Amino acid sequence: MERGAAEPHGLGEYAGLLAEVSRTGRLLRREELDVLRELGERSAEEGLSLRELVGRYLGETRRLWTSLPGVARAAGAAERARTGDALLAAVEAAVAALGEGHERAQRLAVRQEEAARREFVDDLLYGRSDLGRLAERAERFGLRLAGEHAVGVAEGPERFDDLHAVARRVERELLARFGDRDVLIATKAGRLVCVAAGGRDGALEAFAKYARTDGPGGHAAHRVALGRPHAGAGGVVTSYEEALGALELATQLELAEPVLHAADLLVFPVLLRDRAAMADLVRSVLGPLTEGRGGARPLLETIWACAATAYVNAEAARRLQVSVRTLSYRLARIKELTGYDPADGLQRYTLETAAMGARVLGWPDRPL
Repeated sequence: MERGAAEPHGLGEYAGLLAEVSRTGRLLRREELDVLRELGERSAEEGLSLRELVGRYLGETRRLWTSLPGVARAAGAAERARTGDALLAAVEAAVAALGEGHERAQRLAVRQEEAARREFVDDLLYGRSDLGRLAERAERFGLRLAGEHAVGVAEGPERFDDLHAVARRVERELLARFGDRDVLIATKAGRLVCVAAGGRDGALEAFAKYARTDGPGGHAAHRVALGRPHAGAGGVVTSYEEALGALELATQLELAEPVLHAADLLVFPVLLRDRAAMADLVRSVLGPLTEGRGGARPLLETIWACAATAYVNAEAARRLQVSVRTLSYRLARIKELTGYDPADGLQRYTLETAAMGARVLGWPDRPL
């Protein structure tokens, strides 16, 4: 078999090769196997499946078998057996080489597709590339950027990548439920990301549910943040940044909620935008707590617990692992030291805002 001289899929040369093996009983040479590998690779590129390719060559083997010179001229059973063994060994080697080439082409195609997908996701989430070109590429991955899209981001105890069991399971579940249009699952910076059309009701909520569900092969996400829907390719970037911002706030403020909606956290960036003003608020309102027994932290934790439980004293005391009587004493001490009464709505808001700023700024562990 000479390189470059093959008929479509090499069947003509294959007939000559089998004829020679039937006469001589020899094994296939390295260069012949290389040509078969190239034929397998070319067949994959032309869209022929591995099953179709192997079936074509096995069918040709069966068609030619009785007319092969070594088979037709075999004098006895022993010679026919030797010829048959040689031919089967050649067919086995040929099919293995064809399969190897076919698989090599498939792996290359997968790597190219993964690289294109990764580049698209990077451009989409960071707002790079020409918007018209980005919209064209988005169609290839099932997104139509003209409408609204929202982004969900999940983070867990371990980094997510495209081969992570949780990432693959979440993608499988979402595609089974919503199809492959207007829902894209990807990973970025160790997090799991879902881009969903704004009109696909429940897609991001389902993403949050599946991402937080334990399964075999890896730990599920412990927190998911959902950005708001925005229009166009730029809207995807905005929603993604909102989700990332929600995750950062959750860490800074030690929020316990496993699913965060950026729409519910809009007040926090506004309040924390001026860090100098926030530091002044913390010093002015909460600074006197340092005079309390045990320092400011126990009283500050009391404000956090009461705010988190809507001032249900029994629940706040349970979270703090103190008695309700101790909690009441602490609230009275907060009022006495700061001059702000937690029972008064406006003054309570000031205390809670200052306590939130203390969390972000790391006070009292870090000086202001």
